[in-house]
Amino acid sequence: MILSAEYAWIIPGLAVIAFCITSLFGKNLPYKGIFLPIAAALLGFIFFCLIFVDFISTGFNPSSVSIDWIVIDDLSITLGFSIDEIAIVMLGLVTFISLLVQIYSVGYMSGDPRISWYFAVHALFAGAMLALVLADNLLFLYFCWELVGLGSYLLIGFWFEKKAASEAAKKAFITTRVGDVGLLIGVILLFKATGTFHIPSIIHAAQNGAIAESTLIWSSLLLFLGAMGKSAQFPFHVWLPDAMEGPTPVSALIHAATMVVAGVYLIARMLPLLQIVPGFLTLVAVVGLFTFLFAGIIALVMTDIKKVLAYSTISHLGLMMLTLGSGGLAAAMFHLVVHGFSKALLFLGAGSVMHGMDGETDCWKMGGLRRNMSATGVTFLIGCLSLAGIVPLSGFFSKDEMLLSIYEGLGPIFLFITLAGVFLSSLYMIRLFCVIFIGEHRSEGAKNSHESPRIMTYPLVILAVFGTVLGILALPLPFGDFEGLGNFIDPKHHFHLSPWITSLSLLITLAGLVIGYMCYGYPKISHHLVALRFGYLYKLTLSKFYIDEFYQWVIDKIVLSAARFISIFDRVVVNDTGVDGMGMSVLLSAFKVRLIQTGKLYNYGAAMGMGIFFMAVMWILVSN
Repeated sequence: MILSAEYAWIIPGLAVIAFCITSLFGKNLPYKGIFLPIAAALLGFIFFCLIFVDFISTGFNPSSVSIDWIVIDDLSITLGFSIDEIAIVMLGLVTFISLLVQIYSVGYMSGDPRISWYFAVHALFAGAMLALVLADNLLFLYFCWELVGLGSYLLIGFWFEKKAASEAAKKAFITTRVGDVGLLIGVILLFKATGTFHIPSIIHAAQNGAIAESTLIWSSLLLFLGAMGKSAQFPFHVWLPDAMEGPTPVSALIHAATMVVAGVYLIARMLPLLQIVPGFLTLVAVVGLFTFLFAGIIALVMTDIKKVLAYSTISHLGLMMLTLGSGGLAAAMFHLVVHGFSKALLFLGAGSVMHGMDGETDCWKMGGLRRNMSATGVTFLIGCLSLAGIVPLSGFFSKDEMLLSIYEGLGPIFLFITLAGVFLSSLYMIRLFCVIFIGEHRSEGAKNSHESPRIMTYPLVILAVFGTVLGILALPLPFGDFEGLGNFIDPKHHFHLSPWITSLSLLITLAGLVIGYMCYGYPKISHHLVALRFGYLYKLTLSKFYIDEFYQWVIDKIVLSAARFISIFDRVVVNDTGVDGMGMSVLLSAFKVRLIQTGKLYNYGAAMGMGIFFMAVMWILVSN
């Protein structure tokens, strides 16, 4: 039986139910209740497959279902779920990746005393993201947006006993809140202009000139601010590397299918609206391009295996934003899927390395792990080469789709600058692989390393297979009506390659791989001498361009100083003078007045006599 697309809301519903049961009763259930979130993820993926078949069989017709949420007079706010091409793609990505990550987590989190809470929040996190991609109105989307933020906070700070983990969770929560406030204001502006939160209705109103240009500009800027915060675009990127303090499977889920791709999804969903604002997509492209290069440069010098991957994620999210800025909706969404599988593979591979080395994360204490961890090494290499864009892996197809879109939408200058980022991407990917898996063991931990259990390596193999063959989705099938994933997402898009762009990008990618291998794999070039040659630049990059320190200085010297001034003003002027001062004046007045309000008759008689006497004297003086 094929499940109708109208029942897509069941998928996030299953995850929420699993969260509720596991969080409340997990400790008393067999296996701590962890089978419930896994079962919810498995059923969610099965339902996705059925819905996808139904969606194709009905001719790609979008469908939706909604119920009244809030009704005030003529205003009706709904909880609406909508299925279209973008939602289907995201639904498949989130359900499949979350399922594999949860299976992997059984081995990785084994023995943790709070494992039931981990799996419960994992289900909430995935369920919130699933509801977000299905939401058909901005208010419901924002509600799910904040739930995603809550899930990330709880999972990043899962090991809250570690100060670094609790601080990282707070940093992620506060940094993204800045963008979230902007998103909320943008949603309110659009509602005020249109009287609805329904996304298609808002876009239709904008396309028909029903929204003032100033409102469009400000609301678009605020929506993009929210997307920048969630997708860690410069200057909001600082939270994502620190978020690596959470369990590694959480990092895989955040980077591959949930938290950080929410911003890219929002821009993709609202792209028809943003295209109306003159020059706005150029702003999106510039921010994305700078983030792509900036994070790629930092990834070159990081030594923590997870932070290298974190900056790689920031860089590739910037590339997706750049592609959306060129109008390449299909190319950006295709790379989002490819990147999701590849980055999940790399993070789970990093977790396998850490598991085999008793939690070690410093790359330079590893080396030669291919001999002890062959399965992890092979799958990790596939993930690295896919993200680098080597043919015939899936990353090659998505990378060339984006480069072509950038060239056609933004011109050759943007293309050639982007190619510099492509070189950086291949260089830091091969550097990471070589330092970890090639050469000799650099520590006792590396010598004693061991392969992870099968429940952890099987998801790696599955992801590696998808990372290898997923690129075929870019190509039209010789049978049926499927013209490629890009055409499925955007009917105006048709897959084609530009020979000179493909050749140039592949040459640049190979150059990065060769140079990286010569520096770190088969050392013909001393990377130490290169670092010394560019000493100041190297130290500047190693310190992440002091962005974190600058933010800390602003907080310490400006924000906290302003807060102290406001605190003193509130206490001295508002509270002590304005509020307590009035009460104190009444009290002091009462002390004075009580000297004459004694309640004794002779005092009042004397006062009246003195009053009459003074009145008589005044009358005589006035008369004379």
